[in-house]
Amino acid sequence: MKQIGQNYKTGHIGLEDVAPPALKSGGILVRTHYSVVSSGTEGMKVREGKLSYLGKARARPDQIRRLMTVARQQGLRSAYLKAMNKLDALTPLGYSLSGEVVKVGEYAQEFRVGQRVACAGAGYANHAEVNFIPANLAVPVPDPVSMKHAAFATVGAVALQGLRQSEARLGETACVIGLGLLGQLLVQILRAAGVHVVGIDVLDERCELARRMGARVALTPADPGLTGAIHRITEGQGVDCVFIAAGGAGNQPAELAAAIARDRARVIDIGKTRLDLPWNEYYLKELDVRFSRSYGPGRYDPIYEEYGIDYPIGYVRWTEKRNLAAFLDLVADGKIDLDAITSAVRPFSEAEQVYEEMAGSGNAVLATVLDYTAGLETPTDRLLAVPANRRPGRRADGAVRVGVIGAGSYASSMLLPHLKRSSVAELRAVATASGLSAENARRKFGFEFATTDPGEVLSDERIDAVIIATRHSSHADLVCRALRADKAVYVEKPLALSSEELARIREAVEESGNERLMVGFNRRFSPLLKTMAERFHGTGMPLVLQYRVHAGQLERGSWYLDPAEGSRFVGEAGHFLDVLAFLVGARPISVFASCLRPPRATPDDLDNVLTIVEYENGSIGSVSYLSQGGARIPKESLEVFGGRCAAKLDNFEAVTFFDDESVRRIRARGLDKGQEAEMSAFIEAVRTGAPMPIPLESLFDTTLATLGAPASFRTGAPVALRDLWGSL
Repeated sequence: MKQIGQNYKTGHIGLEDVAPPALKSGGILVRTHYSVVSSGTEGMKVREGKLSYLGKARARPDQIRRLMTVARQQGLRSAYLKAMNKLDALTPLGYSLSGEVVKVGEYAQEFRVGQRVACAGAGYANHAEVNFIPANLAVPVPDPVSMKHAAFATVGAVALQGLRQSEARLGETACVIGLGLLGQLLVQILRAAGVHVVGIDVLDERCELARRMGARVALTPADPGLTGAIHRITEGQGVDCVFIAAGGAGNQPAELAAAIARDRARVIDIGKTRLDLPWNEYYLKELDVRFSRSYGPGRYDPIYEEYGIDYPIGYVRWTEKRNLAAFLDLVADGKIDLDAITSAVRPFSEAEQVYEEMAGSGNAVLATVLDYTAGLETPTDRLLAVPANRRPGRRADGAVRVGVIGAGSYASSMLLPHLKRSSVAELRAVATASGLSAENARRKFGFEFATTDPGEVLSDERIDAVIIATRHSSHADLVCRALRADKAVYVEKPLALSSEELARIREAVEESGNERLMVGFNRRFSPLLKTMAERFHGTGMPLVLQYRVHAGQLERGSWYLDPAEGSRFVGEAGHFLDVLAFLVGARPISVFASCLRPPRATPDDLDNVLTIVEYENGSIGSVSYLSQGGARIPKESLEVFGGRCAAKLDNFEAVTFFDDESVRRIRARGLDKGQEAEMSAFIEAVRTGAPMPIPLESLFDTTLATLGAPASFRTGAPVALRDLWGSL
């Protein structure tokens, strides 16, 4: 199928051939009939994509701050790789469409095949022939509403949520600053609510359109009659509420809002513009400044959007889904004129040209509707079944054919570049959740084909080894399937999120007889850690180890905060516990964990936790996993004591040995946490048939120790790992 994708590094926007999306639980597959290209939101992305690196940095200071944090904690090279990987990727465009349901997933039975729906959501309602849409981001289209008009539902819901945030009442007067697509819809919605409207825009033609849409007055900011007109309409009091629906870097909208508002009026920011509020003006009028977040409650909440958990109507009357439906009801009742604000209707095949014209037209275009109906002649089954860009490959003698499931930020920056450079590995297939990201990985790393179905990778008899780099909750199931498919398996940590999942993996190993399993505990392959191991493995003495990890605060909305993905500690701690086991050279026997208990903490809140592990040879190790320190502290520090020697590892940049007679410091050439050596060791083991680089027993032990920490935290007592094994 085809989908629009943008490369943010080059700014290029193209119509790509990609694999169709997979049907997942809690959603539907929708074949698109129409989608809306917004000159505001999407025009901004087009313009940003054409900026220089410096221009992009100025446009997204939030991303630069994140990169600076990565650079301080993980080094400049790591920050650079992450930045380039994010820039040089195909990203989807679009967020508002209408279409027909072609498949219904589990827990989405409110929909039926053949039903007309309007769909919302960046990353979901893409400009693509077929999209996967979560149930709470789709609503039925009423019979009187055409599919072309239904495609505006998302933009309409944004405007409708602005109205709700304003609490505008019948008979009040509102001013809309910025009469683009969103502003024109807001004018009509306000009129439908019985609110008098004043419109302001820098373009005369947009003001004229707003007057046709029902605004009593619509003028440019420079018009000398603007102040007098507002004075007459409001009897000299000023408007009751002001909607800032404009964009740009100037502060004029915020200043204008204060000038035309009445005492104690509401100012609602519904666009993306500068807001340096003039204190005196806002203070003297005691203006109430509010923000309208997208199209309603539920937006940016993965529990609502991805998992389909609705908010009770008695507590949240207007969610984003209910706003979508309410806007379509306004359209069905003839309250909204969408033809008047549609700049053009173009075939989907001309999408690239539409974006090129948008980049050069400035603010002349309000909205362009992309029409997919010509492509509906292609049977849906054929559209969904055709894999994207599959091509046969020739196997080199002794090569290891690799399939990859998951190609997110970490895999694309830390794993796949090493596989691409390998003289032994041949990249056969890549599977990701979206067709666009799969196609991006195929192009960037040279895979033979891309898909959205992991089953295609697992069932391919020409694939020898599978790399699993998906989200944590899928690891155990994919590992079991890959082992039973007789593949060598590399899975990113964690191996399992529960003892039950670990038991299933052990069962898969025993039933299949396939022990070729490795977990991505890369740190033991780093040069500095190997140097430490060489020093301490020969002592024959128990060791004491102290590992401090400052993971830092997670950003709101991070998938690490999703309970379905396990706790952050369970997801990451295996790295550090594996380092202890590697240096100690003995099996762990017990785990004790204690956690800082902030207000309202639950037993699963495992940030700021101290874990102590005892080993069979008498060694003892501790991991302090922390999140509440400052952003400038290096991420990792490790101290080891034993055999009349001590060593300190500083964030994989240097290691210092302290003996009785000397102090010796070894600096790394660059921050190297072992990913390249790890990938090489795995591929070489598959090629030669040698044992996996990390013994299976050690993988299970480290996973048990990781799972034992939360168990200890809950009970307040040490947990013996043999008891955990006994419970499996």
